[in-house]
Amino acid sequence: MNGVVAGITYRAVLGRRRILLLILLPLGLVGLAVLLRLVGSADERSAVTLMQSFAVGTMLPLLGLIAGTGVIAPEIDDGTVLHLLSKPISRPVIAQTKFAVAASLLAVFAAVPTFVAAWLLVGGESGIATGFTVGALSGGVAYAALFLLLGVVTRHAVTTGIIYALVWEGLIGNFVSGVRQFSVQQWARSIADQISTSPFLSTDVKLSFAVPALIVVTVGSVLWAGQRLRAFSLTGDE
Repeated sequence: MNGVVAGITYRAVLGRRRILLLILLPLGLVGLAVLLRLVGSADERSAVTLMQSFAVGTMLPLLGLIAGTGVIAPEIDDGTVLHLLSKPISRPVIAQTKFAVAASLLAVFAAVPTFVAAWLLVGGESGIATGFTVGALSGGVAYAALFLLLGVVTRHAVTTGIIYALVWEGLIGNFVSGVRQFSVQQWARSIADQISTSPFLSTDVKLSFAVPALIVVTVGSVLWAGQRLRAFSLTGDE
């Protein structure tokens, strides 16, 4: 990891309009939790439903898309990445640093609000808050790597990411059980289910598959992104 690259990346991502989206989605989650508590629906069923449908099912992949593509794709689109690539820094190190920045953003803007929202609803009951926090963190790390890779390999990273997160995982995954085996959010739910003892939480993906899948996708995506950056020439062509 390179500290200079990390600093530049943090300033670039947090200085753009993306910071508004990074803040609004977690605020929406916490706001829904507060609303449910105010209307007297702060129970395990409501907590699990909110965590599954919004925290992990909607907020996490969207934040992953914003952070994962945001650390690299804009620089490739406007050509400023060439200045970075001209420096004596290993391109795999650049990819690893960009990934670390994206993953840290997801830890702050996805995992922490997930814990806060779940805790507001049920406290430490049945390990729901802890389970979904660890699940969101694990899934967020994988999303950071996957969407970083998309930002490197295609100029349509946001569109491709939306299709994967909302259509493949969200729409098709809800109707075709086999698709869930290849869904980051399902892997995150599997981890949450392993930690939580709530009877309202269940998953179709076994932990023995989810954990290796998360590791393979994360490591493989970061390594592939580093190799793809090697293909960029200083003229902007591949």
